[in-house]
Amino acid sequence: MAETASENVTSGALASAEPQATGYSWYVLSVLVIVYILNFIDRQIISILAVDIKADLGLTDGDMGFLGGAAFAVFYALFGIPLGRLADNWNRVKLLSIGLTLWSAMTALSGFAYNQLTLTLARMGVGVGEATASPTAYSLISDYFPKRQKATALAIYSSGLYLGGGVSLFIGALIVEAWNKAYPVGGPAGLVGWQAAFLAVGIPGLLLAMWVASLREPVRGAMDGTPSPSSPTPFAEFGKDLSMIVPPLTLIAAWRRGPAALAINIGFAAAIAAFAWWMIRLTGNFPQWSAVALGYYAVFSWASALRARDPATFKLIWGTPAFICTTLGYGLVSLAAYALAFWSAPYAEIILGLPKQELAFILGANGALSGFVGVIIGGRLADALRAKNPAGRILMIIFGVVAPIIPIWIGYTTDNATLFYVMNFLAGMFGATALGAAAATTQDLVLPRMRGTATAAFFLGTTLVGLSFGPYMVGQISDLAGTIVDGKPVGDLRTGILSLIGVAPIALALLLYAYRAVPEAEATIAERAAGA
Repeated sequence: MAETASENVTSGALASAEPQATGYSWYVLSVLVIVYILNFIDRQIISILAVDIKADLGLTDGDMGFLGGAAFAVFYALFGIPLGRLADNWNRVKLLSIGLTLWSAMTALSGFAYNQLTLTLARMGVGVGEATASPTAYSLISDYFPKRQKATALAIYSSGLYLGGGVSLFIGALIVEAWNKAYPVGGPAGLVGWQAAFLAVGIPGLLLAMWVASLREPVRGAMDGTPSPSSPTPFAEFGKDLSMIVPPLTLIAAWRRGPAALAINIGFAAAIAAFAWWMIRLTGNFPQWSAVALGYYAVFSWASALRARDPATFKLIWGTPAFICTTLGYGLVSLAAYALAFWSAPYAEIILGLPKQELAFILGANGALSGFVGVIIGGRLADALRAKNPAGRILMIIFGVVAPIIPIWIGYTTDNATLFYVMNFLAGMFGATALGAAAATTQDLVLPRMRGTATAAFFLGTTLVGLSFGPYMVGQISDLAGTIVDGKPVGDLRTGILSLIGVAPIALALLLYAYRAVPEAEATIAERAAGA
């Protein structure tokens, strides 16, 4: 009895000595969720506006897929790299506030776009601003919550993705319908409904940025018992990172590392340019493939420079197959998720003939609820699986690959609106279960000082793989499978969306490898970093 009592006291003492999340931690998390909701409103509102934009600017499904995908995603991914490093080295609260101001302003400016080029430029600006959000938020959450609650906290934060995406549909439809009813032949400054919608959702972010600026910056690494100071020269490091992704500065940086590095850089640039040229000839879509080529070249240049400058960080990210396979595997989950998020509303409006406000309300609520439920349940289950098995979280990502297949097939082959809505809900919920698990896994595979960079690398998978290709792939296949009516192309969105099922086997193969590799990779973090 005495021994048992002693054990209980010792256990209680150890538990109380562990880092604890405070009430302020949950307050900060709440603010970050609101920021992420607005992040996805600004990012996803183009989905419900797609039919109007397409008609107004004379665009194809492939063009709209580019605007909803690579036009935003490439710049989001690229600037996420230096901004992720800046989040590792500078005040994360200030960085997030500045980024929020930028992307909100660029969203508002989208309302003045008058052709594909001007809308593309605005979408690029939104991408640059939003690149500050998740590197700073993930790093802040890691320093406000202990490891045992990390997946849950990240899952709660990630719920903003689905809430924002859902709300964006409803808000966009409401504004367009109200504006077009009030101004049937054009409103003030000649603006039409979709332009007014961009203005309406962009302006509030400027006010939210001031709230974000009031948050406290936590001690970096404190929750892991390894407090680490910020860099004394954060902007010098940021400038170096920026020069490693912006041509032709990339060539100068490679030359400074030696003739061999320059030759490799030029060789990769030539190879990716040749691939882009071939794809442009094949598809006729110059913006998509030139943007993707720029993105992949810049990532290669940055990774090569990182290898020379910070071999430990390179080793734990790019040199760790478990990290790469987890990121790419989830990137393919996000490919399907982003494609459905962008095209489900235009599909319902065009193929099923549903009214814009009705489908926006139901699909918006569907997206918000299914995503929120899926990501919260997935996060909790991922933490529970992780407690029993170091690779347990990977099982949750695998579920997010396999489970949505049947709902996608049923939902996008039926002509019954109710069945479509139900299946769309299930597909969204099942896919959302993977996010918290994937994010937490990648955070646990690096040292605390590397988390912002690791987050940026993780989001390369969800952007350069998922968002860059998901909406575009559906749009391009829709154009290829479509017909010509009255001299105008009419796409086949049903075929385009069903093509998403084809990526599941690739994602599954990557994640099965990650399941085997994660335990050893996590157990040898310090050893591999020291030996880099």
